Amino acid sequence: MTSATSYTPSPENKPQIQHIINIPEQMEPEVHDQCCIYKVPHHLLKLNVEAYTPQFISIGPLHSDKPELKQEKQKQRYFHAFWKRLSHKQGLALSQYKAFLEENIEKIGNCYSKPELHKEEKFVDLILLDSVFIMELFLRKANKSEQKNDHMFTTSWVCKLAQRDLLLLENQIPMFVLEELHTRVILGDNGTKENSVKFVELAFNYFEDYYFSHKPSFEVEMIKKCKSCKHFTDLIRYTFLPTKIQVEGVNNVSVNPSQHFTPCQVECVLRTATKLNEAGVSFEKVQGRSYLDIKFEKTPILSWFLCFGCLPFSKWFKARLQIPHLKVDQVTECVLRNLIALEQCHYSDQPFICNYVTLIDSLIHTQEDVELLVDTEIIDHELGSHTELATMINGLCKHVLVTSNYYGKTTKELNEHYNCCWKHYMGMLISVYFRDPWRFSSTIVGIAVFLFAVVNFLRIIGVFRPNY
Repeated sequence: MTSATSYTPSPENKPQIQHIINIPEQMEPEVHDQCCIYKVPHHLLKLNVEAYTPQFISIGPLHSDKPELKQEKQKQRYFHAFWKRLSHKQGLALSQYKAFLEENIEKIGNCYSKPELHKEEKFVDLILLDSVFIMELFLRKANKSEQKNDHMFTTSWVCKLAQRDLLLLENQIPMFVLEELHTRVILGDNGTKENSVKFVELAFNYFEDYYFSHKPSFEVEMIKKCKSCKHFTDLIRYTFLPTKIQVEGVNNVSVNPSQHFTPCQVECVLRTATKLNEAGVSFEKVQGRSYLDIKFEKTPILSWFLCFGCLPFSKWFKARLQIPHLKVDQVTECVLRNLIALEQCHYSDQPFICNYVTLIDSLIHTQEDVELLVDTEIIDHELGSHTELATMINGLCKHVLVTSNYYGKTTKELNEHYNCCWKHYMGMLISVYFRDPWRFSSTIVGIAVFLFAVVNFLRIIGVFRPNY
């Protein structure tokens, strides 16, 4: 018998791998090309397990082995309620939908980082039950009259936990599966009508609490721009993206990283909020922008005279870092961590959320930094203290690795501004003498009185003799 260690190949023939080491001849890829629903990497999971784990209800196969999360009775109630909605024709369409799941079971399984899960006997029934549950939940959310006596909406903690659980990366069903259910069963023959409600509209409506704006016009624009998302975590990430990226159709056309990102550099680490403020950078809250639309605005020549920025209608003298308003509550950490995990696993060359969190993390090191951002209304939080917020923000970027930065140019401009000695002097003048119009007027009066005293003194000693 020939062993792997004793085999000697002839010069004419290439040896087989089994002759060198005893491992399988063929290996399956670690993840399929269609994979978009991942188990959170261990180095991120250990930082905060609860942020990635459903607390109330499991969706999909990754957490289906936990009896306390299955909510089988509730899902079955919703299935019966959904069945009552359907006409005879729609009932037939639902049976055809199950056949669709069976035909595409491998494609659905490939969307998970554990593709072997689709080989389990009850996989199709699990996807079917969860899909119908989500559809019924979204339909009830869109119709307030159907929410009466439903604890999924009338009990606030259940409503919020269900909403939270449905955006977790590990707790997803592929979006095309849900869209197929909506198209086949809900729309049916009406799927081509212009006034038909698309599934993405139902999804936007259900997750409306996580958008930076609650204006109806914003939601309409978002729906128009959104071509396709892989699942609900991806949908939430899409709402965060910069406006120009949304316009380009990031879900339909791959973003060119070299066009929007610059390589990460050590010297491009941003200074804290208080340090930048000392150098004359004012922080300005902006409305109606995506969370990631952060801009540094200044007029090249006039910004050298920052001390005049306290005057009314004189913002062109200021160096302004414009940041959209961020509201931080008990769920914010969970949302951001799952978006970061999605980018680390699936969008490593497009780390928009990672770069955003890193920038906010760079601005906040101490309680004083938080106070400055809260005073300027850039951040509004419901946590126990400013220190708790600083600790939470600083912990989000641990073990997060990126090689490119969407805010590289902005960071470079801010650091150049900070490193200019003249801007420091102007910043000091602002903080001491020109912080507000009252101090500005007092300073001007003081300068006028001083000059008057000097002129009067020179006149008395005979140095200055004005001609009347």
